[in-house]
Amino acid sequence: MTRVASLYLPALSIERLRRLERPRAQPEPRALSPLPVDDDPGACSVPRGGNWRPGARWAREGTRDRLGVAAEATALPLHQQPTMRELGRRSEAAEHPFKGRQHAPLAATVSTAERAGAPAPPLILAHQTGNQQLIAAACPAALALGLVPGMAVTQARALVPGLDIRALDPAADAAVLDRLAYHAVRHWTPTVAISGPVGLWLDLTGVTHLFGGEVRFCERLLGFCRRLGLTARVAVAGSLGAAHALARFGGQPIERIEAGREAQALAGLPLAALRLTPEALAAATRFGLERVGDLLPLPRGPLARRLGLASVRRLDEALGRLAEPIVPVVAHEVPVATLRLLEPIGTAEAIEQVIRDLLADMVEQLRTRGLGARTLVLALDRVDGSEQRLTIGTVRATRDAAHLARLFHLRIERVDPGLGIETMRLAALRTEPLGATPLGGTLAGDVGPADLSTLVDQLAGRAGPEALFTVGAVESDVPERATVRVEPMASPQGWPAWKRPVRLLRRPEPLSGVVALLPDHPPRRFTWRGRVHAVVAGDGPERIHGEWWRRDGEVWAVRDYFRVEDEAGARFWLFRRGDGVHGATGDLSWYIHGLFG
Repeated sequence: MTRVASLYLPALSIERLRRLERPRAQPEPRALSPLPVDDDPGACSVPRGGNWRPGARWAREGTRDRLGVAAEATALPLHQQPTMRELGRRSEAAEHPFKGRQHAPLAATVSTAERAGAPAPPLILAHQTGNQQLIAAACPAALALGLVPGMAVTQARALVPGLDIRALDPAADAAVLDRLAYHAVRHWTPTVAISGPVGLWLDLTGVTHLFGGEVRFCERLLGFCRRLGLTARVAVAGSLGAAHALARFGGQPIERIEAGREAQALAGLPLAALRLTPEALAAATRFGLERVGDLLPLPRGPLARRLGLASVRRLDEALGRLAEPIVPVVAHEVPVATLRLLEPIGTAEAIEQVIRDLLADMVEQLRTRGLGARTLVLALDRVDGSEQRLTIGTVRATRDAAHLARLFHLRIERVDPGLGIETMRLAALRTEPLGATPLGGTLAGDVGPADLSTLVDQLAGRAGPEALFTVGAVESDVPERATVRVEPMASPQGWPAWKRPVRLLRRPEPLSGVVALLPDHPPRRFTWRGRVHAVVAGDGPERIHGEWWRRDGEVWAVRDYFRVEDEAGARFWLFRRGDGVHGATGDLSWYIHGLFG
């Protein structure tokens, strides 16, 4: 089930300017009090451990009027006012060392009255429309005075003298929105799209459980915007149109509706919530249609003739009857190749041909940047608005278009073209630096080691990426903890010097009927999986102690390992729990842990 969130930032332009011009907080002047001379530093009015701090005693026992002293201190020049340390405090107020300082180029224009706490004049942003200037955005103070977006600036200046008028900067607002979108891609959901000049669309399908559910995600999202100084509202619905309408016209900070409830939730909203054109809104006003609920009972034919076919499409998209694709933003550093087809395609041959064309463009981008692809994602947009994805990975960075095409060929059968595919996008989500390939030895006739990466990629494409691995070493004395699965082409380091079996069982299996001479001799006979083995040769013991720092049960744990060979020539790796002397080290039970050869 698709779940989409719409983030609406209604006052992005105003709050961006206010945050930019906010002056740095100046430390308030502290009131002076006479500091008594302490002839006996050892004497203290508060016993040790009683939360005493320097200045606490004289602050309670001041002999002069503190208000008068404060007035005297305020009258002094700023460079002569005493610091907090002179007043007996431990340290002075300081900014957070890891919080970036806001460098405000317009901060010099802030008046002294504003620094002293006087209210700033109402602020409006104006944009040029034809031969007149109109209000594009207004601060809360201006809105309270009746200055609304769309009003002429000359009328606003006549109503409110001393109005602070600034020019609208759409590029700066778009830059802030882009940064929010890229942050959302990296931290919230991989599919994010920009919704107009003051909003974002976030595809929450399959990601809300990572944040504690949809409600918890919305609360965290609003808290993040609040910390940035931005006012925000968020709505979650099953369609882009419904989420967009509720975020802008719902009125609540968090709006959330279940799938199938779009009609009931949107019925009371104005028609502007459907993203209709101004012409369609004007036509709806002439026919007396004001709410979304007024359109629901009307027949589609007459409605399309009066308001246009695009208005009917917007209504169906908001109600979830018609799919609306989301075009996600992709970080600038991610190479992307896109092809929009003139006609939809549906055959495997045509899809593979488009993939080869996309790979040619992708290889050119990677070569220009000096990169090689490790993970490629192919997105196929179908005619019905749905999307399919194919993902391939390589064990080493590569720019070999033929090899990448073979990997996509192994997965082409998973594509369901439906009624046809009209757009295909290829993105290299994971890349690594890749320089030029040295060919000196090859030209000289030298035969180098075979490159197994292409074989590993093709085997992984058939059997799955989890089916191929190699074993790496981990710093641990316990054998089952000393190995870990790593990538097939990795070079493990740090193998122990002592011998280990080729095949190590997933977990030790118990043995029965064991005959052995304690404490240091290997067993002479044991039974494993219903078969009796007579031992003809053995070596050991190799004593391994438990890792006491992991849990208390391994403080005294001991294993004695033996390498033994039976009459048939099979070699086993056995161990006994306990050292054979102290009962606290183990119960003297026997296990098999691996097989040699």
